[in-house]
Amino acid sequence: MSYQPYPTGGYQSYPAGGGQMAQRPPQPSSVRIAMWLMYAGGALSALSAILILAISSRIKSDVETALTKNNATLASEGKKTLTLSQIHSVATAYVVIIVVVLLISVALWVWMAWANGRGRPWARIVASVLFALNTIFLVFGISRAGSSTLFTGLGWLIGLAAIIMLWQRASSAYFKPGPMY
Repeated sequence: MSYQPYPTGGYQSYPAGGGQMAQRPPQPSSVRIAMWLMYAGGALSALSAILILAISSRIKSDVETALTKNNATLASEGKKTLTLSQIHSVATAYVVIIVVVLLISVALWVWMAWANGRGRPWARIVASVLFALNTIFLVFGISRAGSSTLFTGLGWLIGLAAIIMLWQRASSAYFKPGPMY
């Protein structure tokens, strides 16, 4: 009587129909390209966060100027105005929120690159939803002129290219769920 060895680790695959082992197909080049595009999107978001920090004093000054002008309008109408301390706090919070959103963006780009690169069946869908949200963000951001729109547009183009690569016919077999994944 012979015994089969007890599995000691790793991920065990189970036989598919016909007794053959189910195996994930090799990663197609379209998925690899999408993965690297997503890493590029993360790098762009990181660069944006660094640039925001580099020009944060100018951003805060512009926000403080706008709020001070708004205060003058409110005061002329007899409405409540912000104190100088409140204006400074709002300007600082504005910069902090932008940087935090960009850091979250970096994490999402890297997470999607990792998950799609491993062929997780849900990852293409999540990446597509995030791209749709990015599209909405771009549409609302178009009204503002400046370098932020340039970076947002470039990030959107990178996302579009990645989504196109993920939904190529060659990529579909790689994302099919099975007992091995």
